[in-house]
Amino acid sequence: MKINKKVIICVIMVLSLLLGGCGASSGSSVKKVKLDPDNPTKVTIWHYYNGDQLEAFNKLVDEFNSTEGKEEGIYVEGSNFGTVNELKDSIIAAVKHKTGAKAIPSIFAGYADTAYEVDKLGYAVDLKNYLTQEEQDKFVESYIEEGEFSDDDSLKILPTAKSTEVFMLNKTDWDKFAKATGAKPADLKTVEGIVKTSQAYYEWTDSLTKEKNDGKAFFGRDAMANYFLVGAKQLGVEIFSVEDGKPVLNFDKDVIRKLWDNYYVPFVKGYFAASGKFRSDDVNTGNILSFVGSSAGATFFPDEVIVNDTESYPIDVEVMESPKFEGGENYAVQQGAGMVVTKTDEEQMYASVQFLKWFTEDERNIQFSVASGYLPVTKTANDIDKIEKTTDLTGDNELPIVKIAIDTVNNNTLYTTKAFETGTDARNILEYSMQDKATADRKTVVKNLKNGQSIDEAAKDFVSDSNFDTWYNKTKAELEKLVK
Repeated sequence: MKINKKVIICVIMVLSLLLGGCGASSGSSVKKVKLDPDNPTKVTIWHYYNGDQLEAFNKLVDEFNSTEGKEEGIYVEGSNFGTVNELKDSIIAAVKHKTGAKAIPSIFAGYADTAYEVDKLGYAVDLKNYLTQEEQDKFVESYIEEGEFSDDDSLKILPTAKSTEVFMLNKTDWDKFAKATGAKPADLKTVEGIVKTSQAYYEWTDSLTKEKNDGKAFFGRDAMANYFLVGAKQLGVEIFSVEDGKPVLNFDKDVIRKLWDNYYVPFVKGYFAASGKFRSDDVNTGNILSFVGSSAGATFFPDEVIVNDTESYPIDVEVMESPKFEGGENYAVQQGAGMVVTKTDEEQMYASVQFLKWFTEDERNIQFSVASGYLPVTKTANDIDKIEKTTDLTGDNELPIVKIAIDTVNNNTLYTTKAFETGTDARNILEYSMQDKATADRKTVVKNLKNGQSIDEAAKDFVSDSNFDTWYNKTKAELEKLVK
């Protein structure tokens, strides 16, 4: 029998088209494991949740176990391991099989640096083996990219709840200040405007008393590392990048000087302050009027200022987007842990991903994240109308915080550093190096002021080029030891 070559070519083309439609994006190539509802696969999750977040998480786990989990043959059990750092220590001990360590969980909640360390030890599952391209595309792009820290195009972290930063203002005392001085809310949109306003507030409050140089600070911020990393990105520089799996440091002196001039200098002059554990504590005591902090923690903004043991007064809050550098690019911080599936047996790994897919569907993810001040992780769930319909935002501050945070997510490029081996230590240097120096040097400036010096005299040595150079060179050297 003679076979027509044209027929063979046509058959090959048809088969190619059929097979080509069966790739990862269609979902046919993802791993599937048959589970037994009569003998459920147990999925253990280690986390650090507490308060509202823990309550929301447990409620959803119970719902899953009694519905979808029961039908598919999956039973989920969560365990709290204390703080984020305590959880990290426990998971590293487990994957290293240290004496006394617990068995490796099916899933753990963690940040990129922890996931990176677990991955290096060979225990982080590539979630792309279990998720179609369509399922991956549901998530906010930058949230997925955070978990793609390996060079092999794998995904090691599934986002579950995120946060960004917002600007919080004691509007009650702001209104008094603005009425007296003509201060404008528009000035609060830029970092430079915050410095200018803070100086004006210090000088105005100083003028209200007979004593000189006793003005009050206007502004403070949580998370100094975010100020460095996102501020530098707005100014066109990435301090930590990763190339071929290795970290690269770009501690650009001009950019770092701008960060210094707009935080350290106003801090030592008394325009900024930080004395409580969090800046919301400083607002509560009247130490400052405003701060930049996590949208997840912004719900702790106080509803009163406590003057002393017997005197206090109520305050209103105004929420705004975190200020940016003048002329800077639209970058905003991306924060929040995700879930990492560990290498156990095929049934556990498959069941773990099935739970996470259910958990991150819009309505449930909104219930989990917003209940604890966080933001949902899918594109369609980051919609204020959908959030209002899905949840009951009863707190006075909750709705405006969520609205501003959602606007920030939708109108900016979200940024977080790529994971690398010494990333946590490097970030800690940025967190404390400038803040610790500013706090110590401010104490000396205050002593100088009490000795009769003017503010310019008292701060002269601290705002000098040589003081900056000394700090810059020391900090850069510390970072270079970690980023080689």
